[in-house]
Amino acid sequence: MTAAAVLMILLGLAHSVLGEHYLLIRLFRRPDLPKLFGGTAFTTQTLRFAWHLTTVIAWGLSAVVLQLDELPDADGRRIATTLAVTLGISGLLPLIVTRGRHLSWLVLFTSGGLLLAWSLR
Repeated sequence: MTAAAVLMILLGLAHSVLGEHYLLIRLFRRPDLPKLFGGTAFTTQTLRFAWHLTTVIAWGLSAVVLQLDELPDADGRRIATTLAVTLGISGLLPLIVTRGRHLSWLVLFTSGGLLLAWSLR
């Protein structure tokens, strides 16, 4: 469980740091950003907020994973299975869309697999 949680924490951190450095900053330099509510400031704030929200959600899920051991067996297993399926489906998206070049699918499949293995113990 700890390994799955750590992987999700690292995935969120990499998503925020690398995405900010390699994608968002470059995107925001473009002169043709849509002007929402009168300017590009709202556009950039919205994109940045939505981008980093993924990290916050990943970290929240990792906190839930770390608490699964404290739940009754049946409850913990149901939640772990739900998270495993969610992570597995989430891993399919970058695998298919980027043809495997975006390596998040590896972490998502690994985390999901660890959770599934824990739920089947």
